[in-house]
Amino acid sequence: MTRIIAGAAGSLRLEVPKSGTRPTSGRVREAIFSTLDSWGFTDGTRVLDLYAGSGALGLEALSRGASEAVLVEKHPQAAQVADQNAKKVLAAIAAASRAGSGSGSAVPRADVIRQSVQSFLDAAPAEVLWDVALLDPPYDLVETELAANLTALAPILTPDAVVLVERDARSPEPSWPAALTLVRKKAYGDTVLWWAEPAA
Repeated sequence: MTRIIAGAAGSLRLEVPKSGTRPTSGRVREAIFSTLDSWGFTDGTRVLDLYAGSGALGLEALSRGASEAVLVEKHPQAAQVADQNAKKVLAAIAAASRAGSGSGSAVPRADVIRQSVQSFLDAAPAEVLWDVALLDPPYDLVETELAANLTALAPILTPDAVVLVERDARSPEPSWPAALTLVRKKAYGDTVLWWAEPAA
């Protein structure tokens, strides 16, 4: 079972696709958002959730105060589930805001894009910049494709953005483009979180 951990939609249960995705564990999601919270990357930020699956990462960001999340997922069933989850989370945030317990009066925005990550990034408008990019690709994604994702992602990040790549512990370090710099690596069992930021 997957739930929103904290924020305006905290404890809300999310649907998970029946197959084809690998949901991030609650422990790892808590670690991700503890880091983002400590770095000031949840309140009012614009978030890209790439290889979104159920949308749990991007929707957790919205629950915690992000202003916008775009969930990119190419598999039809997973994209449909992410869309259903997004509607539930936005409704919960709106209800919390009306009750005065939300983080602000404005309800955030969520969009689910049914498209491959690379095609989305290749077509992304240069004037729309993102504060947080979360990549949780399938473990069998070839490293050259992940490297192409990161290369296409770098130009559409704000100067102070943060990038997270979640990988299996047996996978090699991502091939970072010159425009991104690794700042942190942390293992949680079989999962490794790689954190990067735009190069100075």
